[in-house]
Amino acid sequence: MKGVFLTLEGLDGSGKSTQARLLARFLEERGLKVRLTREPGGGIEVRSLLRGDLSPEAEYLLFSADRAEHVRKVILPALEEGAFVVSDRYLDSSLAYQGYGRGLPLPWLEEVAERVTLGLRPHLTFLLDLPPEEALRRIGKRAKDRFEEEGLAFFRRVREGYLHLARLEPGRFVVLDATRSVGEVQGEIRTHLKALLP
Repeated sequence: MKGVFLTLEGLDGSGKSTQARLLARFLEERGLKVRLTREPGGGIEVRSLLRGDLSPEAEYLLFSADRAEHVRKVILPALEEGAFVVSDRYLDSSLAYQGYGRGLPLPWLEEVAERVTLGLRPHLTFLLDLPPEEALRRIGKRAKDRFEEEGLAFFRRVREGYLHLARLEPGRFVVLDATRSVGEVQGEIRTHLKALLP
């Protein structure tokens, strides 16, 4: 592949979407080809289907269907064109939320993911780490999705899952303190990205 695949991960309320937009703008201003995308909804619009009372398995398979299309129709074509792909969430979200949060077996999640993603992993993943209490405070006033309705114990499991994934792949993950200002976090992202810039 000619391009670079970057992902932003973290709890709801950690600022991923804001940081993804700022990062994409930064790369575009340097004259680079950029594809800003997100999950869920990068491949198939599944958000409306996720509103029902779903089993954790069905939830994961819906995310996986979206991810299969996302990889094949958005991410891989952009990478082949030499673009920097910036994705707000990717596979690590499912491992953290459905695996560590919901308790689904990680080997099964990984087996499905390997086929769904064609083995595609990001070059670099920025994990915006936020205490669960702060995440719930930040999302407290907005309309909540199915995950944001969960309690503190769930968010603690998800955060621990993310941190465990980061310890397993220290060469790919960059863990950032998301309690800091937007500018401070973005500055650190850009610092870590320098090695991948032309």
